[in-house]
Amino acid sequence: MSVIATILVGLIAALHLYIAWFEMFAWETRGPKIFASFPKDLFTPTKAMAANQGLYNAFLAYGLIWSMFINDPIWSVNVATCFLLFVLIAGLYGAATASRKILFVQAVPAVITLVVLHLI
Repeated sequence: MSVIATILVGLIAALHLYIAWFEMFAWETRGPKIFASFPKDLFTPTKAMAANQGLYNAFLAYGLIWSMFINDPIWSVNVATCFLLFVLIAGLYGAATASRKILFVQAVPAVITLVVLHLI
């Protein structure tokens, strides 16, 4: 994996660790600032659901981090590709069902990183 691709994969992993953190541990404090259109009175009742979503975001981050520590260059790219595709699909689904903003926060960076990963 090139240095540029590794940096981009690391940035996407860091983003998903942040998402996991606020969904799992700061849903009621940070969540209302991030999801301003979501009714404030629903943050407490949806805390467990958000924590579950956070766990999935953590899995995406850990998979991307794992790809950066694989010594075999072919398998490193393969694992990174797999988890970036997961991020892309999650971003497309989130953009279609929750907020178009997710397209630009999650899906577009995944596409850019996939392109860099396979062209550089």
